[in-house]
Amino acid sequence: MSDHPPADGDEPGSARTASPPPAGAGRRGTSSNLAPTGAPSTLARLLGVLAIVAAGAAGGFIGYAVTDLQCEGDCATNAAIGGLVGAVIGAVGVAIVVVLALRAMSEWKQIQAAGAGRDRPEPPAASRTTARARPRVR
Repeated sequence: MSDHPPADGDEPGSARTASPPPAGAGRRGTSSNLAPTGAPSTLARLLGVLAIVAAGAAGGFIGYAVTDLQCEGDCATNAAIGGLVGAVIGAVGVAIVVVLALRAMSEWKQIQAAGAGRDRPEPPAASRTTARARPRVR
């Protein structure tokens, strides 16, 4: 060892002795640093959002119509509240179904990618070759 202190950059972990960053480490959006995901496709998510909006609109029309038919006289405010409540109920109900469907799609993709069906053990040879006895019918 030498008697004099190390110069700047000679210490472990300094800029001079540190290894270079991996390729693409500083850039965002490059394919080299993105992990594979099980998220549903953009088209599936877009269709889900459109289904939620359509259900909200249909629920709003139904809520407005039901409130308008039950009310006599000037009921614009009541009909609007009925339409809003119908829209919220319709949109929330369909949103629950959409979320469950997208999660199921994602899980199905992950199972297919893992090849879970290929690793099943073969049935025993005796069970494959023996035929099942037919029931006797009179």
